[in-house]
Amino acid sequence: MTVTTDEYRRLTRRLNDLEDKAALSTLLIHGWRALDRKDWDTWSACWAEDAVLEFGPWEEIHGREAIRNTVAAAEAPYPSMQHHLLNMQFDVAGDRATGIGYMWFVAVTEPGRSASPYAMGGPYDWEFRRVPGGWLLTRQRLGVRWTQGEDTVRAFE
Repeated sequence: MTVTTDEYRRLTRRLNDLEDKAALSTLLIHGWRALDRKDWDTWSACWAEDAVLEFGPWEEIHGREAIRNTVAAAEAPYPSMQHHLLNMQFDVAGDRATGIGYMWFVAVTEPGRSASPYAMGGPYDWEFRRVPGGWLLTRQRLGVRWTQGEDTVRAFE
């Protein structure tokens, strides 16, 4: 079977789209696993310098460094935590992309009390920009729809 030029172009576009979506998923998973380890350098490297974070209880946070400092201060007191990224979907348009997903955050609030963790969840909306070397997060909107347990740390008020 001979592949026409148009078929080859369509196949190439589809492959590029799949590669971009895999790269966006990898960026978030890599970054959020670093967040769980409190590896702020790796996590903040996922964000563009001019990024914006919108999170329910906080004001908008502008800039990579401000985002890093705010989140590090809020999450540092938790002895351990896990950020779960669920049901992610991405749309790519050239060097820009958008994505949606769900957050399920679980944290131990007191050392030795892992049987009673604090949890919360809600929707993510992301915006990304392609840069030399890959993708960066330019905007994240995160809403909290539910909580469970007591957050004795009170980091997200």
